[in-house]
Amino acid sequence: MLSTMQDVSLTVSRILAHGSTVHGDSEVITWTDTDPHRRTFAEVGRRAAQLAHALRDELGVAAEERTATLMWNNAEHLEAYLAIPSMGAVLHTLNLRLPAEQLTWIINHAEDRVILVNGTLLRLLAPLLPQLPTVEHIVVVGPGDRSLLAGTSARLHDYEELLAGRPETYEWPEIDEREAAALCYTSGTTGDPKGVLYSHRSLYLHSLQVNTTEAFALGPRDLALPVVPMFHVNAWGLPHAAFMAGASLLMPDRFLQPAPLAEMIASQRPTIGAAVPTIWQGLLAELDGNKRDVSSLHTVIIGGSACPPVLMRGFQERHGIRVVHAWGMTETSPLGTVAHPPAGVSDEEEWAYRATQGRFPASVEARLIGPGGEELPWDGQAAGELEVRGPWIAGAYFGGAQGQALRPDDKFSPDGWLRTGDVGTITPNGYLTLTDRAKDVIKSGGEWISSVELENHLMAHPGVAEAAVVAVPDEKWGERPLATVVVTEGSAVTYEELQAFLGERIARWQLPERWAVIPSVPKTSVGKFDKKVLRRQYADGELKVTRLG
Repeated sequence: MLSTMQDVSLTVSRILAHGSTVHGDSEVITWTDTDPHRRTFAEVGRRAAQLAHALRDELGVAAEERTATLMWNNAEHLEAYLAIPSMGAVLHTLNLRLPAEQLTWIINHAEDRVILVNGTLLRLLAPLLPQLPTVEHIVVVGPGDRSLLAGTSARLHDYEELLAGRPETYEWPEIDEREAAALCYTSGTTGDPKGVLYSHRSLYLHSLQVNTTEAFALGPRDLALPVVPMFHVNAWGLPHAAFMAGASLLMPDRFLQPAPLAEMIASQRPTIGAAVPTIWQGLLAELDGNKRDVSSLHTVIIGGSACPPVLMRGFQERHGIRVVHAWGMTETSPLGTVAHPPAGVSDEEEWAYRATQGRFPASVEARLIGPGGEELPWDGQAAGELEVRGPWIAGAYFGGAQGQALRPDDKFSPDGWLRTGDVGTITPNGYLTLTDRAKDVIKSGGEWISSVELENHLMAHPGVAEAAVVAVPDEKWGERPLATVVVTEGSAVTYEELQAFLGERIARWQLPERWAVIPSVPKTSVGKFDKKVLRRQYADGELKVTRLG
């Protein structure tokens, strides 16, 4: 028996219509090198309609066609976020930090015909154009040296000129909520990047979840600061969720260094922020050294990689800012878990929960799979590979020109669950603790050593700014940990001191014998530790390694 409920598609156009009317007075504030630029949600809605007319009427963008953005976090990028899917096309965000060859591969794989690009990024795009046969139109947003594009066969357009005079309303088409709305590619740490096609339905449901109290609880009184780039898993869903909830947005544009971030927090008074740990580490050092009033910022969301507990405590104890740990990935839209402690625990007891990756929301199912393929219990002890499924979890990858979904066996189980590649445990009440990536766990003498646990302990030492631990070959044990550390400026810490510090916190057999000081930990395009670089540097003899007895 069917219900008597109305069947209304969950689409991005409904988020756009709701935010630009019901929450029309909410604002998008874009940080600049002069004065912040302000635009209401109502204005964003009107300009999104103008952009849709321009893309359809002037550039001929058709339904299902991928339209790319190579842009910072700003109001114009938000307009593209809303307009492109609402008109039936597919928003394709390009990761501006990827190597040129990967960026070229992604644009060609997606067959992008139109690219919206910030003028400040033309120097990045221009050298790629001779290798991009499908690109016919370049829309330049904001000031930039257009001469860099001289000689290209693509037609050049100015964003504001393209919008000028066009209608401020658009008859958004009725779209099947299962149709593709946005396309993001993984960072391609192994093999070619893989495309994840988000549906209108998945983005809508994900936005609803982001706005719940068990996630980020955005509302009209909030000003959200998404430092996480809009090309990185849709800025963790914050732009769509904020527009849905009426939470104003503070967009940092290209000003992502600690000093300007601290300045915009002090002057614009955001209530919640989101970024990877490396961003917040820099900001914490800035705030520790240069006092500013950041009291408005009550919560920062940290994801992308494990957050050192010392960073969480530093923000809370010295600046009154609560750090909330979360886990996700490109394939999970990305909301997978959020670390809010359960009710009834003391202030000190809650730290054990906050240090985990968090608890699964109702729409994300999870299971742990052991090395033999067996499902493991949620007892907080048994460690296995995490697999997940749900309405905003990918079931396949984008097939590119072939148009067929790709389901590699190493990423999807025979019964359709996503194999995350993360190893961890789950408590009976659903708290996930990740001990490592499957490719990064150290297999020593038949036992596992968590590189993440070693890193967190090392970064709790005042003489260590950053630490990354990788597995290296060992004749006796198969693999042993190599600890690489970035020493805090002015510190004179020794390897023996660090080994003794670890010895008070972990089992003796897990202690690294091999140590190296490095100037900085290599990072991926989305700010995660790039451990494959460290493994290669060790294998090539580029690291000055000291071995302790």
